[in-house]
Amino acid sequence: MERHPERRRRRRRTVGLITDCVYGVLVLAGRHSLNYYYYYRERLASPSTTTTITITTTITPVHQRPVAVSVNAVRPSVRAADATMPERRPFVRLPADVFPVNYGLCLKPDLKNFTFEGKLEAAVEVTQATNQIVMNCADIDIITASFVPEGGEGEEINATGFNYQNEDEKVTLSFPSTLQKGATDARRAFPCWDEPAIKATFDIMLVVPKDRVALSNMNVVDRKPHAQDADLVEVKFATTAIMSTYLVAFVIGEYDFVEAQSSDGVLVRVYTPVGKAEQGNFALEVATKTLPFYKDYFNVPYPLPKIDLIAIADFAAGAMENWGLVTYRETALLIDPRNSCSSSRQWVALVVGHELAHQWFGNLVTMEWWTHLWLNEGFASWIEYLCVDHCFPEYDIWTHKGASVIRMLHDYIGDEDFRKGMNAYLLKFQHKNASTEDLWDCLEQASGKPIAAVMSSWTQQMGFPIIVVDQEQQGDDRIIKLSQKKFCASGPHTAKECPSWMVPVSICSSDDPTCARHKVLLDGTDATITLSNVRPDQWVKSRAGMINTVEVLRLMEAFVNEPNYTVWSDLSCNLGVLSSLLSHTDFHEEIQEFIRDLFTPIGLQLGWDSSTGEGHLEALLRGLVLGKLGKAGHKATLDEARRRFKEHVEGRVVLSADLRSPVYLTVLKHGDSTTLDTMLKLHKQADMQEERNRIERVLGAISAPDLIQKVLVFALSDTVSVIGGVAEGSKQGRKAAWKFVKDNWEELHNRYQGGFLISRLIKLSVDGFATDKMAAEVKNFFESHHAPAAERTVQQCCENILLNAAWLKRDADHIHQYLLQRRTPRPLSETAPPPV
Repeated sequence: MERHPERRRRRRRTVGLITDCVYGVLVLAGRHSLNYYYYYRERLASPSTTTTITITTTITPVHQRPVAVSVNAVRPSVRAADATMPERRPFVRLPADVFPVNYGLCLKPDLKNFTFEGKLEAAVEVTQATNQIVMNCADIDIITASFVPEGGEGEEINATGFNYQNEDEKVTLSFPSTLQKGATDARRAFPCWDEPAIKATFDIMLVVPKDRVALSNMNVVDRKPHAQDADLVEVKFATTAIMSTYLVAFVIGEYDFVEAQSSDGVLVRVYTPVGKAEQGNFALEVATKTLPFYKDYFNVPYPLPKIDLIAIADFAAGAMENWGLVTYRETALLIDPRNSCSSSRQWVALVVGHELAHQWFGNLVTMEWWTHLWLNEGFASWIEYLCVDHCFPEYDIWTHKGASVIRMLHDYIGDEDFRKGMNAYLLKFQHKNASTEDLWDCLEQASGKPIAAVMSSWTQQMGFPIIVVDQEQQGDDRIIKLSQKKFCASGPHTAKECPSWMVPVSICSSDDPTCARHKVLLDGTDATITLSNVRPDQWVKSRAGMINTVEVLRLMEAFVNEPNYTVWSDLSCNLGVLSSLLSHTDFHEEIQEFIRDLFTPIGLQLGWDSSTGEGHLEALLRGLVLGKLGKAGHKATLDEARRRFKEHVEGRVVLSADLRSPVYLTVLKHGDSTTLDTMLKLHKQADMQEERNRIERVLGAISAPDLIQKVLVFALSDTVSVIGGVAEGSKQGRKAAWKFVKDNWEELHNRYQGGFLISRLIKLSVDGFATDKMAAEVKNFFESHHAPAAERTVQQCCENILLNAAWLKRDADHIHQYLLQRRTPRPLSETAPPPV
């Protein structure tokens, strides 16, 4: 689900309404429109009667214009241990005395005034009597509540009071008498048992304008005119499978779609904004390939008759795996055949693969509680790479990092036994809930290996180990000595008690680098392995250790002729971190020279334009290399980027999608006010969200202080990523972005509080600082400006700033000396990839 902030923008002819029951919460609208959370907690009676509760609500619209609505999954945050943070009452789970069996929901939205009418009839099992119903609610007014005994026998009883506890987002409904024993029906507007382990089926009906598309988790079984209003229709959906409330979704709006049927008979549709159906074809291809792949891999069929994938304009998360109706931000689903770059195609393929994996691992079998969420996400993050590698082997994507712990587990078990264990797990717990330990048990039974013991060493303690490998030759035998110690970013672990992990280790030699010659489970602090018949001239993978930054730079130089994109991507990422760190020194230009020298040969080899038959990876590599050279100030690259940008703006030669990001970045990094104005004009004119995001990501590269302020003012009405881009762009930008966040904290916090965007804003704004003084300043600011949803992020950022400071103190002088010593005349240092 992840991953970037979303911007507020009205879409022409794409007015929509989306609602979602999320973490026992029914979420109506998103961050930029309405944001109402309906929780509830029930205590009705013991089993034997039926009670009907009716609640009617009216919502005052936050915005006076209709907007597309987004869904955010709301989950309990984990509070970091920090005595300086304000105390909060502990989170309390729902009592286990009431269980829903079925929800019958009818919703009638008013898209002009953005209000709704609705009621929900819920059949529940009750085990304990009470005269109160405690509900969680925020920003809603409950007008009436009542209940009647089962079968209509007995008098209807109206609630006599509503006591709102705003701090806890709760309301208590009081009744004049105790609800009688029995199974009950509850009618209300969007309440639900908001815990993943409390599952039920859902019967959903939407009353919507007849010219709007209405979607929900299941297929439409009836559509008929509304009895009282000829402009409305009643759309009824099939009963859902038993599922958790956070997976319920419905969408009302104007959309086009493309459709196909997968080879295993599932109807797949991709819904797009009106007029953009063509942009759904790539995601449709991915989805129709992915469903049969997962069916074969898990040996469990997709359990619903259809699946819809829909692009939402104002969607804060990357995507949400609602069962049968997966919601995506536009840039995670739509691909323009002419204007989308290769990296966007890869991103869409990964996100679609990730969310469809959740249809089995998360939806069919659901975590018992949110503490097991890491497994849901970790598994989907791992298998999305396996899926995309199957669908698009030319992407060579399996060389990219997946979810490391799950990948380690898969390699340790072996693919065949891993699939057997997954199949047993899904069949045993389908339509139920499971814990992390349940999965370990199934994998252990399938493989005969101590999976629970191995994995608990990774999931029940913090951190991870460094494996140190030493070797010596004794005749024709190679003696391998393995030892482990806890990795600490601040330096060697010095505590008396050192934790250890159970680490599967594979050893291979030059005889066959692709095959493990020996496998061992390192289950203590050290182990010794003897490899027979290994000559002194044969290498054995691998050596590991802790080295200083200068040794890393020397290693990087050895890759100067490397052709592989994945290697260069990793080099680029690490050099970006180092460049940001060295912006705090007076030798930042020296690291830019290092970058220019390292990337120039591969830039010469690639050139500016693609050649016939060139593949996906070459396109990714060209954009990466040119962007790195341009940002580092490589003169000829800058000149060529300016020439191509001018032709693009004038409409003479349109930049290819793969070149736009590096060209935009280069001209902005070294641009003036005219360049910035031109870029903002392109942003305003862009019809594709991908193009707008592409520009937003590079705006922060501008260098002049007055222009940095202009970008920040633009960011206040736009996205978190623009502020982050300013902070990452330069030392001056970092200071300006932090001051901007402090000066505008009240508005920013009000806009983003309660979700992941506030955490992202804080991290992007302060993570690049590198002095003890700044760590203290950030800590003090958030002690007086509380951000409950980002407590852990603040703590992590303060720790990271201190680590940056320690890194500079430890290695800065050595880095400077190395960069000075390597300065020799280099004939390629100012040679750009030639224009073609």
